[in-house]
Amino acid sequence: MAVVPFNVASVLGREMEYIEDAIRSQHISGNGKYTSLCSSYLVDHIGSSACFLTPSCTDALEMSALLADLHVGDEVIMPSYTFTSTANAVVLRGAVPVFVDIRRDTLNIDETLIEQAITSRTKAIMVVHYAGVGCEMDAILEIARRYDLIVIEDAAQGLYADYRGKPLGSFGHLSAFSFHETKNIVSGEGGALMINDSKFIDRGEILWEKGTNRVKYKRGIVNKYNWVDVGSSFLPSEITSAFLYAQLEVGRQATDQRLALWQAYHDAFRPLQETGKLSIPNPPDHCAHNGHIFYILAPTAKHREIWLDQLGVRDGINAVIHYVPLHSAPAGLRFGRSCGEMTVTDEISARLVRLPLHLQLSPDDVSRVIQSVERLPV
Repeated sequence: MAVVPFNVASVLGREMEYIEDAIRSQHISGNGKYTSLCSSYLVDHIGSSACFLTPSCTDALEMSALLADLHVGDEVIMPSYTFTSTANAVVLRGAVPVFVDIRRDTLNIDETLIEQAITSRTKAIMVVHYAGVGCEMDAILEIARRYDLIVIEDAAQGLYADYRGKPLGSFGHLSAFSFHETKNIVSGEGGALMINDSKFIDRGEILWEKGTNRVKYKRGIVNKYNWVDVGSSFLPSEITSAFLYAQLEVGRQATDQRLALWQAYHDAFRPLQETGKLSIPNPPDHCAHNGHIFYILAPTAKHREIWLDQLGVRDGINAVIHYVPLHSAPAGLRFGRSCGEMTVTDEISARLVRLPLHLQLSPDDVSRVIQSVERLPV
């Protein structure tokens, strides 16, 4: 029996052609032609002031923590239901992740719980747009304005998704995207830090270039470059950027294809939700998502384990869980703290099953997944 894989990274267009072009150019280190093309595309799409391509979203988040000037003892409010990179970026600066619970409908940070988590040490709010569904940014930005807090969007899953008609990644002072092979648009590994507040651009250039003012040197502003600040190797290679640019060229079409697959699942499983067998995502109307994830929620954690076994062993469907909550993880207990009960986070994380969703899925694959889910016991 052939397995339906959870994810397959697709070649979407002119990836090989552009990689060969980058190699022929004899400039395959970072910050060349394809870095510039990708950065310009993302600035235009998001409406940001600047873009720094990075080797990963993890790097983009770590750059954002540096730009937010986090220090030992500072606090950053975030959801527990997220990947480790969200919290690691904060912990690496000596700051404390403060975890709050999530909304039941979007699995995003519950904006009504943020204010009670704010203390005199709070420096920033880091939101995560789960599955490409936007957080309630109007309310979050209002809280940030009242308390003079930096807002960082972990938009790893959010490219080509909108909140109230505006692209995810355009709301916070800073935002981070991922192009890991599990995302909608990929470069193997890869990421981008978007700057939406221009006051962060100058220092961002320095951090991006390993703590030097090399960008000013390349522009002829200084006659040599020096080490002037902290920084790291935050540039991806031109080969990575060449692959990414080919994907971005057809990114909207690829997103439409994913949305069609997402909708096929949603239409098929709506009757099962109505009978109470399972729950499916129902994003708010003002959140135009990008079809990044389709999940089902089992009635209980015990059902989830049985379902995963039957989907995988019986039917060859590579369905998977998602995040193990950070607040109860060993490092979360050591480096962070929770504000309030984490009831929804704990419950949802124990019931969630992600289904295969990628552009290599055939109609027969989709039918197999649907039929397999319909046969699951309750």
